[in-house]
Amino acid sequence: MSTQKIALAQINPLLGDLTGNAQLIHKAAQEAFLQGARLVLTPELSLTGYPPEDLLLRPAFIQAAQQQLELLTQELSQYLDLTVIVGHPKKTPAGLQNYASVLRNGKVIAGYAKQELPNHEVFDEVRYFVCGNEPCVFACDGIQYGLILCEDAWHSGPAIQAHAAGAQILLVANASPYHLKKEALRIDVLQVHIQKTNMPLVYVNAVGGQDELVFDGGSFALNQHGDLVMSMPQFKSDLGFVTVNVAGELEKGSVCSPLSVEAQAYEALVLGVRDYVNKNRFPGVIIGLSGGVDSALVLTIAVDALGADKVRAVMMASRYTADISWIDAR
Repeated sequence: MSTQKIALAQINPLLGDLTGNAQLIHKAAQEAFLQGARLVLTPELSLTGYPPEDLLLRPAFIQAAQQQLELLTQELSQYLDLTVIVGHPKKTPAGLQNYASVLRNGKVIAGYAKQELPNHEVFDEVRYFVCGNEPCVFACDGIQYGLILCEDAWHSGPAIQAHAAGAQILLVANASPYHLKKEALRIDVLQVHIQKTNMPLVYVNAVGGQDELVFDGGSFALNQHGDLVMSMPQFKSDLGFVTVNVAGELEKGSVCSPLSVEAQAYEALVLGVRDYVNKNRFPGVIIGLSGGVDSALVLTIAVDALGADKVRAVMMASRYTADISWIDAR
């Protein structure tokens, strides 16, 4: 085999917008194909957005997602021999599962049902999904790839299972919400799995805001020694690439400079505000302004997120309002 290029599609899905999300996946696949990629990895539940929550209780939504997947599968067949991994809910004999399908040449050649369903903090997947128990390993240009989903990566079992089934490289599709310093925590956890399996790992994460959640992207790849060989920007949509050499190892690629904790916090706030307002189709925001630093920071975040033309500031002054408050607010 010659070298092989993997594309990481760090996209920002809109929850419930099956057609729009399919278009995002198609666009990423098209660009990846034109740049020579053989394999495209999209985030967890990339077709529906995450978390779909009670939309999953609607049979019509599950049916529509399946129909959109079938349509997308056929549309992507124009990119000869390109393998695209798409996350979606799937009705199986076991029940509804958090699933990822491996698409190539108009067919689903493999699939994986998430094994570890998170049911803590902001996660409620046990309410909607039935867990899987089988590995997914498929071949692409002579390399055997294992596939797991998000929470699976925080447990050693699924990675070890994929390795035992013949996987040489592990692919991880994620919709992992952000908290401070989480990007370092992800790498620390996954380096432990690599020590047990010696498998290189490619990790793609969703980006964008969904209500109170912010997905920070920051997709990356680790070689068989656990070294960071490629990373992508946080808090922005992007398409990244990592190359597999003839020995089945990940080559050194582009590594983004990490953001400071303060910069991460600020970018998370800006992205969260932008997507909350725009995805809900609000025309803009009104801010009650004072002369304090809290108001100044909120105003700055809003303008950076939306643009000054979508932000209006008002001051509800009273006879007790000091002159300095008027001056500073202005």
